[in-house]
Amino acid sequence: MVIATMTTPLPISLFPFLLLIPAICFTICHANSNLLCIQSEREALLKFKNDLIDPSNRLSSWVEGGDCCKWVGVVCHNSTGHVNQLHLVSSPFSPSALGGKINPSLLELKHLSSLDLSYNIFSSIHIPKFLGMLDSLTYLNLACTQFQGVIPHNLGNLSKLQYLDLRGNGVSNIEATSLQWVSGLSSLQYLDLSYANLSKATDWLQVTFKHPSLLELHLSYCGLEGLSPIIVNSLEGPIPDYSGNMSFLEVLDLSLNHLRVLDLSYNGIKQDIAEILQSLSRCCLDSLKSLYMADNNLFGHLTDQLGHFKNLAHLSLARNKISGPIPSSIGELSSLKFFDVSENQLNGTFPLCFGQLESLETLDFGYNLLEGVVLETHFSRLSRLTTLKASQNRLRFEPNPSWIPPFQCEIIEFSHWHLGSKFPQWLKFQNKLSVLDISDAGISDVMPTWFLNLPTQFEKLNLSFNQLTGEISNLNVTDTIDLSSNRFTGPLPRVLSSLRILFLSNNSFSGSLSEFICNPSISDMIVLFIDTNLLIGEIPDCWIQWRYLGYLNLENNNLTGNIPFTLGFRNLFMLNLRNNSMFGEFSSIMQTFVSLIMLDLSENHFSGSVPAWIGDELSNLVILSLRSNNFDGHIPQKICDLQVLQILDLAHNNISGTIPKCFNNLGAMAIKQKGYNKVFTPEIYDFPFYFTELLDEYGHTLGLVTSIDLSANSLIGEIPKEIGSLVGLLSLNFSRNFLTGRIPDNIGNMELMESLDLSMNRLNGEIPPSFSKSNFLNHFNVSYNNLTGQIPTSTQLQSFENLSYVGNHLCGPPLTKNCTSKGILTDATNNLSSSDGNKVNWLYVSIVLGFVMGFWGVVAPLFFFRSWRIAYYQKLDHICGKLYVFWATMDLFHNKISGAIPKCFTNSGAMATKFKHDAA
Repeated sequence: MVIATMTTPLPISLFPFLLLIPAICFTICHANSNLLCIQSEREALLKFKNDLIDPSNRLSSWVEGGDCCKWVGVVCHNSTGHVNQLHLVSSPFSPSALGGKINPSLLELKHLSSLDLSYNIFSSIHIPKFLGMLDSLTYLNLACTQFQGVIPHNLGNLSKLQYLDLRGNGVSNIEATSLQWVSGLSSLQYLDLSYANLSKATDWLQVTFKHPSLLELHLSYCGLEGLSPIIVNSLEGPIPDYSGNMSFLEVLDLSLNHLRVLDLSYNGIKQDIAEILQSLSRCCLDSLKSLYMADNNLFGHLTDQLGHFKNLAHLSLARNKISGPIPSSIGELSSLKFFDVSENQLNGTFPLCFGQLESLETLDFGYNLLEGVVLETHFSRLSRLTTLKASQNRLRFEPNPSWIPPFQCEIIEFSHWHLGSKFPQWLKFQNKLSVLDISDAGISDVMPTWFLNLPTQFEKLNLSFNQLTGEISNLNVTDTIDLSSNRFTGPLPRVLSSLRILFLSNNSFSGSLSEFICNPSISDMIVLFIDTNLLIGEIPDCWIQWRYLGYLNLENNNLTGNIPFTLGFRNLFMLNLRNNSMFGEFSSIMQTFVSLIMLDLSENHFSGSVPAWIGDELSNLVILSLRSNNFDGHIPQKICDLQVLQILDLAHNNISGTIPKCFNNLGAMAIKQKGYNKVFTPEIYDFPFYFTELLDEYGHTLGLVTSIDLSANSLIGEIPKEIGSLVGLLSLNFSRNFLTGRIPDNIGNMELMESLDLSMNRLNGEIPPSFSKSNFLNHFNVSYNNLTGQIPTSTQLQSFENLSYVGNHLCGPPLTKNCTSKGILTDATNNLSSSDGNKVNWLYVSIVLGFVMGFWGVVAPLFFFRSWRIAYYQKLDHICGKLYVFWATMDLFHNKISGAIPKCFTNSGAMATKFKHDAA
């Protein structure tokens, strides 16, 4: 009974509890299915957000009370709800990039294993030191975030970290004086410090190559120089020798190293490539898959050692100074997919072993010195090849016309090869071509119609510098076309609306520009070169849709009219209309060309004065050429405000007045050491090949050229002494004016001057003694002035011909006139016939005697004997009559007169009398 009493109420008392069990299970299950993030972590994320700058409100979902596991960029663990990933990566140059500060509240995220803030903008702060306390991190990506300052050493506390990317985005905002902290990252497999300033991190090689787990190492653009004081050479010398006799890589114990990717591109490493391969073979012979050492100063020869890296898939040694042949052992790299040795000094032949590389996808050996014949067997097994770049070698390739390549390439570049006179037939079978360059390949064929009708749509096509003929109706190219220096005829071809760059220079395209320019679908064109063709008519006034046009060259055609109004307000950097038949005054619409860097209107019929606003509105001008027009008036003082002007050419006009004294304000001409002018290459457009063609016209690389030419005008007054302050000037021409006064002494101090022409003026005085300092003159002319005195003695001035000094009163070498001690001229020929002034000058005596004998031997008999006079004048009259008939006949012959000869010609009495007299 007792027992019963005791057993009965037990189930009753446990029943409510048993009912709770499924409820609890349901609650837990329900919670797991709708898991809310941890409150403390949500608050930490909100604090983190509050310190950020979010211009596009990307983090709008991050609100108080919300489930942070559903917020943008937040990933929580499936079972625990802890935040373990935070991915707030932006896009390069995106306006939605985050900024501001990184709040230490991230330390509350104890389980955070992945943090990606790449491509955001934190340009005013350092990498936070507290990141080194996030000890659960396995992935940290701060690439291209513009952090500044020293990389915190306590990042080395992240023992679980496997991936670390701190690369910059083109500038070295962060730096490290040592990489010892990398040793603490015991799990690290990937490290990218590209663009970081590691010039003081002398231990980079020791640390990274001793690392037990590192698989990928990227140290591009790190300025690796200055190693340990033990090292004689820095990495702008060889990779160091820590043992004295053996290289560093030979003595280290690297048995645990399994380095797969080594990227040391864009540094100053100067070492024999054979030594580097020998060193790498001791640590990474079997593991190394990718080796990138482009853009260094490597030299020496590639050796057969290269063929021992059996697993090598990617090799880039581009833009170094490696010479010698490509070793045949390259054929043993059966895994090789990417091979780039472009822009070196490799010579010899193109080895047949490349035909064995069945895995090869990219082959680039362009811009070397390879020569000889390339056979079809060179490409026999390259079925996977997609990129073949081999331009600027001296190779010959003329396969059988029926040859079908085993590959389907997207890029083929064979510029400067010899491909035979016929257009390459094997291109018929390339159905995936996007980029084709067969320029300067010796092709002299008619452009085949099958090529113009290929199903592939080219991105870039370069057929320039051949002898291709025929008409081209349309071109199926999306980005860049270069057909320059061929013999194409007919009207301008139709192009796609997306085309950005078009070169049609040096052909025989004819007709009007109207249909081409006024095509409403063309809107993306940036570069248009149709110079040196047979275009006629006016430049059409329908440029309004050409919204991106930056470079326009129409020189050497037969264009007329003035500059069209709609060409204004384009963002033009270059306008070249040289050598046409254009006319009119300096159009006011040109005030809108505020970005203009080069303006060439020379060899036309433009008139009026050079406007004063040119110095204000066109302040970016580097080249201004208005020569051989009809401009008049004075040179405006405002032209001196052109601070970056390097070439000023106003020659062969009607400009009058004086030379402005303010020329010394032309800052770019006053700098002795000049480099490449970055003003002339706007970085928004990336096509450097154009600049070479443009600047060949000026004979030098712009940035090394400074020139003023005011010749053949009507300038008066003296040469301003201020000109002498333009110490960077290389060429100065003031010839054929009416300049007076003396040559300023300080012009001789312009030590870099290569050409100086002051001829055909009215200058007086002596050639300044300072001209003896000139060391670079290769052209010098002061002829036809009123200069006096001795020519200064120097190796330069005496090397020019007498014509450089003729028409003056100068003496001394190279002239034959010697100078006395007082500077009086003496004739060197006189000294040959007399030793003092008292002796007879027989030259003058012989002249007088000859005149007397001639006069009295011929004229006197005519004067005294009448019969002689009659015979003489009859003979003279006979000769003159024949000359008269001859020239009269020639006048008729040179006119285009039609019809019969008039019978009334017999009435020409003078002629009739003359004919009768001759007959008699």
